[in-house]
Amino acid sequence: MYWQKRFDRVNPNQELEEKIIAIRKEHKDYGYRRIHAVLRKQGFNVNKKRVQRIIQKLGLQVTSFTHKSRKYSSYKGNVGKVAPNRIHRRFNTSIPHQKITTDTTEFKYFEIDSKGRMAIKKLYLDPFLDMFNGEVLSYSISILTAQKKAIEITSDCLYRRTFHSDRGWAYQMEAYSSTLKENKIFQSMSRKGNCYDNSVMENFFGILKQEMYYGTTYYSFNELKNKIEKYIKYYNEKRIKEKLGWMSPVQYRLNTLAA
Repeated sequence: MYWQKRFDRVNPNQELEEKIIAIRKEHKDYGYRRIHAVLRKQGFNVNKKRVQRIIQKLGLQVTSFTHKSRKYSSYKGNVGKVAPNRIHRRFNTSIPHQKITTDTTEFKYFEIDSKGRMAIKKLYLDPFLDMFNGEVLSYSISILTAQKKAIEITSDCLYRRTFHSDRGWAYQMEAYSSTLKENKIFQSMSRKGNCYDNSVMENFFGILKQEMYYGTTYYSFNELKNKIEKYIKYYNEKRIKEKLGWMSPVQYRLNTLAA
């Protein structure tokens, strides 16, 4: 019978479906475009629309929680040195380790206090990101610790480096600016109240929080810290980007240096 024949028919997309399920298991926030790019790298000559249809059939559409909280601002007026904006939104560069951007963002977690009450605590993350490939070079909950590591990592750059940030109080402090000066690094700052002047970092924070923070409740400092560290490693080494030729930041850097 007709229906019996249809029931017995072999699924022509079975291998493809299994591959897509495996990719989504490792990359829970990959949409059909990134999954399509991974399949092409694995040797599958498949149409993007076909991948999209299979994802819809399997119910694997990305449903990341997109809640946006109030943006954290570390600006407290002019409390130290305010550097000029040397970047002027010229974020693109073909030179690794030349243009570095940084900023501070806030996370919240819950912890039981000494009286047994649930209290809201805060964690502050300060990453240093390479504009060349979007790679997070260093990060810390202490700005000066992360700054020192970023300076060491980028010391191989043959050109004079620029470290860009907003006008947060920590970036105006003598300890921060003098360290850059001692290492012959230009300091650059966004204009007051203009988040677009540091949109590279704002974009990273948006991706970070959408994929590992929003919609999830953390109940200790270490739990949140470990999740951030695990995600940054994933972001650097495995999360592919279309603008990088569907490579991760680390893969793109290594591929460029080997060319």
